[in-house]
Amino acid sequence: MASRILSSSLKRFIRKGVTPNAVRRFAAAVDVRAPVTEVTTLPNGLTIATESHPNAMTATVGVWIDAGSRAETDKTNGAAHFLEHMAFKGTNKRSQHGLELEVENLGAHLNAYTSREQTVYYAKSFKKDVGTSVEIISDILQNSKLEEGAIERERDVILREQEEVDKQYEEVVFDHLHSVAFQKQALGRTILGPRENILSLKRGDLENYIKTNYTSDRMVLVGTGGVSHDEMKELANKHFSKFPVSDRRTPLGRTAYPKTSFVGSEVRIRDDTMPTCNLAIAVEGVGWRSNDYFPMLVMQSIFGNWDRSLGASPLLSSKLSTIVAENNLANSFMSFSTSYSDTGLWGIYLVTENLMQIDDLVHFTLREWTRMSMSPMDAEVERAKSQLKASMLLGLDGTTAIAEDIGRQIVTTGRRYTPKEFENAVNAVTTSEIQRVAQKYLWDKDFALAAVGRVEGLFDYNRIRADMSSMMY
Repeated sequence: MASRILSSSLKRFIRKGVTPNAVRRFAAAVDVRAPVTEVTTLPNGLTIATESHPNAMTATVGVWIDAGSRAETDKTNGAAHFLEHMAFKGTNKRSQHGLELEVENLGAHLNAYTSREQTVYYAKSFKKDVGTSVEIISDILQNSKLEEGAIERERDVILREQEEVDKQYEEVVFDHLHSVAFQKQALGRTILGPRENILSLKRGDLENYIKTNYTSDRMVLVGTGGVSHDEMKELANKHFSKFPVSDRRTPLGRTAYPKTSFVGSEVRIRDDTMPTCNLAIAVEGVGWRSNDYFPMLVMQSIFGNWDRSLGASPLLSSKLSTIVAENNLANSFMSFSTSYSDTGLWGIYLVTENLMQIDDLVHFTLREWTRMSMSPMDAEVERAKSQLKASMLLGLDGTTAIAEDIGRQIVTTGRRYTPKEFENAVNAVTTSEIQRVAQKYLWDKDFALAAVGRVEGLFDYNRIRADMSSMMY
């Protein structure tokens, strides 16, 4: 049993979600041979979604909640993640030791994670123990003790976790990127919260977060593998019928947050003890339900990921990877298309120890962005589409991955789309669509930049912005 924030790999997986408007625009027929996702919504608003595999001996069940750190305030930032820790410290029915022993005796795995817009509690167990797993999760969500002593002890645990996260440069850079791109807004805050909040959050803050956000209409109960839809409905009625309904009930995927504004700006944290410069550059991206979601995802795939430590790195077909490899400009890079309910970040994360040519690395990266606005090539678009489809299918390996896909999609969009619909949507993206979205989101746009480490060779923001503009005219 473990508690953790969203890992980098899971973040990248979440970026591959599917959106209703985009699918309505791009998708075609559903592959009827694929396993069917059955969905039912109870009168209290709780959604039940299952994908049954009759021959599976194991199952994954969990609850996806449409609330994360974005649902907090400046004062309570960190509450969602704090609650994730407290969930395993005992309930009114089970002591912490009793909970751990029960899960171990089942041979099950109980886990949780928090992101900016979601909180998830899930368990993987034998098929015969699905009912017990659902009951344990419902008990945790409804009856956690939140004892003062446990809260005080957990502060040190979270502070140590924060120290570990601070050693992961990618996590640090992306937190800083959010902080400047969405300044003084909920999306700009970190998931763990600042140190002062971790030390000052009270039991009342946690209870209020539960009362406000753990409502039935913002939850999806998911079951995959050795489950039946009828059984999950019965378990939902038995264990989740007492959850409150929010005062302003809204469909899943349409939670009303204050309008988010993107700010073109930068932050640089100079640390000369580091051997590398780690930086991320991003423009404002698209939300989950945007009509431009799939073209932006394909454009991100065109740039892809590159790492010089891989044996085949010089042979990768991304034009940017060829430029970087031939000129030894970077150790690695990772493109990203991160979506939220109403906005997103589209960009690239770069790591380099070639400190004398950071400006060249940024220049050639932005030049490739500009090329998308003028002359994307058919061959690179088709390659990116194939890689994107393969990545999606490879990501659906096992009941837990499928449960994650179902829960995330329903929470963010209101329904789950099949792999076939995803494939059709990606196939429908054309080279002209890539050029259109590049002109819309990249052409002469302000960007957010976050850099950590040996940043002395990175040009001034206005110089980079002017260089970007000069490429376009």
